[in-house]
Amino acid sequence: MTGNFGFSYIGMVFLILLFIPNIIWTKNMPQGYSTEQENKILLFFERTGEVLTSCCALIFSDFNLHQRNAWSWWLIAAFLVMAMYELWWIRYFRSSRKLTDFYSSLFGIPVAGATLPVIAFLLLGIYGKVVWMIIATVILGIGHIGIHMQHRKELEMLSAARR
Repeated sequence: MTGNFGFSYIGMVFLILLFIPNIIWTKNMPQGYSTEQENKILLFFERTGEVLTSCCALIFSDFNLHQRNAWSWWLIAAFLVMAMYELWWIRYFRSSRKLTDFYSSLFGIPVAGATLPVIAFLLLGIYGKVVWMIIATVILGIGHIGIHMQHRKELEMLSAARR
């Protein structure tokens, strides 16, 4: 349950699927996007979780493909959730790229751009039976999802005040 050290090509694939749309996003940020009012505690959790999750994804070989068994369903689920994350990005890039688009839901999953990758990496941690990845994604989720929920709430309050 603690993990076997070694390079994970599956972890690398997940990180590539995570980073590519985020790199593209830096050139396509929604108008009015700002990080100035972010909660510093949530930001600490987010940054710490990002580093820990990225490191765990790469250094534990438990995420690589191995003999097919009941645990394989966890990897399939993780890939499906990551595919949903990619669909969310496609929808965002095809939208008018407003803040409401950026903090949108997908298939009823709130702030899907933040929630889906956290779920995908959590499922990857379960598949690999790597407790460090599970802990890292919980830390990441507290910060990343928390910050996105904070922004969405501020956006909803601003929208309500305009009515």
